[in-house]
Amino acid sequence: MTGSAHSSVSAAAPRIFLVAGEASGDRLGGRLLAGLKTLVPDLRAGGIGGPAMVAQGFESLFPITDIAVMGLIEVLPRLPRLLVRLRQAERAILAARPDILVTIDSPDFTLRLARRVKAALPDLRVVHYVAPSVWAWRPRRAEHMAAFVDTVLCLLPFEPPLMEAAGMEARFVGHPVLADSWPGPEVGAAFRSARGIAPDAPLLAVLPGSRMGEIRRHMDVFGAALALLAPRLPGLEVVVPLAPGVAEAVIDRAAAWPLRPHFIDPRGREDAAAEALKRAALVAADAAIAASGTVSLELAAADTPMVIAYGLNPLTWRLLRARLRVDTVTLVNLVSGSRAVPECLGPDCRPKPIAARAVRILEDAAARAEQRRAMALTRERLRIDEAFPGEAAARAVLGASVA
Repeated sequence: MTGSAHSSVSAAAPRIFLVAGEASGDRLGGRLLAGLKTLVPDLRAGGIGGPAMVAQGFESLFPITDIAVMGLIEVLPRLPRLLVRLRQAERAILAARPDILVTIDSPDFTLRLARRVKAALPDLRVVHYVAPSVWAWRPRRAEHMAAFVDTVLCLLPFEPPLMEAAGMEARFVGHPVLADSWPGPEVGAAFRSARGIAPDAPLLAVLPGSRMGEIRRHMDVFGAALALLAPRLPGLEVVVPLAPGVAEAVIDRAAAWPLRPHFIDPRGREDAAAEALKRAALVAADAAIAASGTVSLELAAADTPMVIAYGLNPLTWRLLRARLRVDTVTLVNLVSGSRAVPECLGPDCRPKPIAARAVRILEDAAARAEQRRAMALTRERLRIDEAFPGEAAARAVLGASVA
């Protein structure tokens, strides 16, 4: 850790209200809070967050599970509760009158909240953490944001110019998944040994998602893909890292799978220990089948080849497909400029295509090498030189230099 990590911002501690809307945003918020607390020891922060933020001494206004929902059609049954929580969050911010509002990802909720609050408190500084994917779809979102967002913290290096062109300050703050050091092959070997998995046994990591809707859509499909893979790959072993909010549902649904997985259960473990075990499992795996999202970067950090799959409501898929401006949604492909990671999206999220792509990864050395080149380039492009995860984002929130 360099000396900059121990320095603190000398100005009076600002009052900061943070809003995260789902698990990935909560993890970003936890790292951000750690950075803010190091720079501002007497930090005054409140808002909405999950376990990672609570672990930093943060008290959430309500559970983020109340607002964690994805999909155009999937949101409809949850709309009344979402509107109640939106009004509750707005009232809390207006009552607190913070110096800075930090909204983290979940743009459908957080940006709507920011717009309403900024209208009432025009001098409030609004920072949005994670630029919307205007390069993928709905490019005019950046222009709409500029009316009420002052600064955007970007996870991808090609995003700041897009935000700046719309009239906002923007900073690339690195991607937190690649800010940490990841374990090497010896840790993967130790994981296999501890679980009784032979060194030469094909080991497949299966990551169905962290939201209940993803579990409902993916578990049976992934299980059917495993049923096709098992006869083709003698001795196949499966490891499933569990997300806390859906762990029991995954275990229950996996009972119908043709193979009994090795579950990596974070419940009852300290966060750091649970994360270390998950990373060991990903490093140990020969390949992965994973729901689309940040997990592709975790697998890139582990240097584990992957198939990305994501099922959606058919109407949601048609609406999304009509608006997409890119031909891939996987971050490894986008950042590396390659199409090395195969995808099974929407109607293609079916057992046969998933199994076929997984077999190719496991049996084709050239396909694995191509992915690993793309993953290495992704790791290189997403890292920044900071003393600890969250420092760059914390400095940007406080208006200090990121350098």
